[in-house]
Amino acid sequence: MSESPTEHFEHMEHAEHVAHEGDPFLLTVAMTIAILAVIAATVGSLESVETAATITSKNDSVLFQNKASDQWAFFQAKSIKKNMYEIAGLTNPDLAAKLAEGAKHNDDDSKEIQKKAEELEKKVEEKGLEADGHEARHHVLTLAVTFLHVSIAIATVSIITKGARWPWYLAMALGAVGVLTTAKAYF
Repeated sequence: MSESPTEHFEHMEHAEHVAHEGDPFLLTVAMTIAILAVIAATVGSLESVETAATITSKNDSVLFQNKASDQWAFFQAKSIKKNMYEIAGLTNPDLAAKLAEGAKHNDDDSKEIQKKAEELEKKVEEKGLEADGHEARHHVLTLAVTFLHVSIAIATVSIITKGARWPWYLAMALGAVGVLTTAKAYF
């Protein structure tokens, strides 16, 4: 979630106006807004980290899938060569032993290639699951930062109304929901 680079100046301006009022409750509200803004910025950064981790894991998954596809193509080529040696051995009995040796060599190679391809497919699945986990965490953090931003806006209503307490209480509740939602993303 992108924020305006000057948003913190707005919060400071509200706090400056409140300081001139001299009302201790409004000072508490201003401090609450500042704390909520710091928490929101932190959660927003965590959200960005999860987005980057999702993209990285998905890219790794695609890379491993490409490598696995290459191995399977190599496996098929070795299998075709093995079959060609076997067919040639059947049609040319004089060279049958030598051709059988070539068939066995390609069969042995194809087994090793198949093993590598299967290992790469496991990595594809692991990276896919890892990406899904990062993406799910990103969605939870998006919700958390939204609660925090809304709580900041609602707390500001307390300042605008010159000390109405209900917006501050609501802001505190929404801020707590934002913090708990953030914790839920990691536990």
